[in-house]
This record gives sequence, C-alpha cells and structure tokens, in this order.
Amino acid sequence: MRWPWCPGGCRALTALLALPWVASASAWAAPFAYITNQGSHDVSVIDLAEQKVVATVPVGRSPAGVVAVSRTGRVFVSNPDSKTISVIDMRQQKLVDTWPAGSGPVGIDASPDGRHLYVADWYRHRLMVLDTERRGAEPVEIAVGQAPAGVAVASDGRSVFVAERDDDSVALVDVPERRVKARVKVGSHPFALLLDEPHQRLFALNVQSDSVSVVDTRSMTVVVTIPVGRAPYGAALTQDGTLLYVTNQHADSVSVIDARTLTVQRTLSGFGYPEGVASHGDRVYVVNWMDDDVSVLDAATGRSLRRIATGVNSRGFGAFIGAPPALP
Repeated sequence: MRWPWCPGGCRALTALLALPWVASASAWAAPFAYITNQGSHDVSVIDLAEQKVVATVPVGRSPAGVVAVSRTGRVFVSNPDSKTISVIDMRQQKLVDTWPAGSGPVGIDASPDGRHLYVADWYRHRLMVLDTERRGAEPVEIAVGQAPAGVAVASDGRSVFVAERDDDSVALVDVPERRVKARVKVGSHPFALLLDEPHQRLFALNVQSDSVSVVDTRSMTVVVTIPVGRAPYGAALTQDGTLLYVTNQHADSVSVIDARTLTVQRTLSGFGYPEGVASHGDRVYVVNWMDDDVSVLDAATGRSLRRIATGVNSRGFGAFIGAPPALP
C-alpha cells in the first residue's frame, strides 16, 4: 500500500521530533518508550531501565503519531486509517479510551500540562485542539495550509508550530486567537518539526530537499539550512542540548549535527529506514521501519549499543518517551 500522506506516496509515515525528556528520579517513575507500529496496529512499550519490550498495546489502524505526557501519565496515539486518537494509561500500559479525530490525524503534540492535545488533520488542512479532560467535547479547529504534518507546541501552550507539507512552509498558530499568526517558507515538503525553545529556534525537516531549515522563532525567518541525508524525517536533541540527531529514511542513516555550529559532525550507518528518534539520559533511540526494531545509541559518540525488537513497520512519529508521576 502507498500512503497518501507521505511525500511521493512513500510507504511509511515518519517521525516528528522529540525534545529530551528530563525529570528527577525522585519525581518520576522509570521512563518508557512508546513505539507506534503501523503494520501491526499496536504500540510496543519499552522499559528503558530494562531495555526490553514489556507490553504491546493494540490501538487503531496504522498508528503513526505519538506523544507521551508524563505529567498526566497518558500517551496519545494518532491512527490515520481509523481517524481516531488512542489513549494509553502509563501505569497500566493499557488502552483506556479512543476518540474521534477528523479525517486523517497525523502529527500530534500536547500542552506541557497535558490539558490540551494538538492534532494535524492531514486531509482537512486543520489543526485540531482537543480538551483531554472533557471527553466528547467538540475540538477547536483552526485552518492551516495544505497537508499539515508535524506539530510542535511552545511551553506557553498558546503558540503551536505546524509543518504545511504541500506548501513548503511552517505556520505559527495563535491558539487563543484561532488563527495563523505568521508563516515562513522552508525547504521542500517539511514534515517533522523540533522546537528548541531555550535557543528560540525551530528545526524543520525537509524530506524532498534533504535538508533541515533552522527557523528563528522570534522573527519567523530561516537563519540557516543544513544539508543532511536523503529524506530526513525525525530529529532529537541530546539531553545536554549539544547534539542534534536526524534520521534519514532513504539513506538508512542518521546525521549527527553540532547544535552550536549547526554543521554535520558525522553520519551514522546501519539503520533500516529510520524514522522516529528521541533521547533520554545518555542514550538516543532510533526507530527502524524496515527492521521492526529500535536502535539504542550512545548519545555522545553515536555508537550502537543494542537493538530492541518491536512490532511491524515501527514508526515512533513524535515525543515517544515518558513516565507516569511516581506514587506518593
């Protein structure tokens, strides 16, 4: 099957970024990685302490996007073929709810408090805003450009960035005003976004021009364009913020970029159509669509440490690492 929401009708959805999950051990339980598996219609739950899959959660058809919200202990998964959002409880590692979500939910992110969920509706060219505490409430819908994909939410919960893939642009949405406040042209077919809020910049991954556009979020202008491998789809900053890891689907590689100089430091090989990527502690996790597994890398060196088998056609498109709050 060819997936209409992918550039060029590619077989797979891809990866949206994941800012490093940071929390003290005293405040949170051990973290988990939630890997969406498009082919087996489920989510593989990896215990990062044990480095193994500890649960498999059935969700909707062809799950793609994912965001793990540690503050509320919930994981939200977009299912484009089912037109739904699946809700997973982190403590039980079970599906606890399913919500309708437009015509083709793809990219997904949440406000820091977990109260609101932001979903890109691919076919209707809308950003949907769902209240996670009011089941069944009508979502707010905000018009954006053509084929919205990646979503990145600012810490204020007010500003949301949306990749408008078919328009080669990124929109800055003012949620309370329900409008696009600004736009910036980037490379060809931006899909994934990664917000680096401390440095007031946004990384837009351009799958058809094989590059990463670095956007100044204050002026909404591109300050530099970084050439990477073929079809970049996912990005993650290491926990110390010094390195940016970018997956290159069609090159079966990962570009490691110096986040200060914004230059490629090295290119790693040995992946199978890599898509999602996230970091936690001193490790980086790369999701391999063709190999049905996750590569675990040393964050500082990029050295491969192990592979963890997952479901079929693993996606991990989003901020897939999180943990529930520790019990009192």
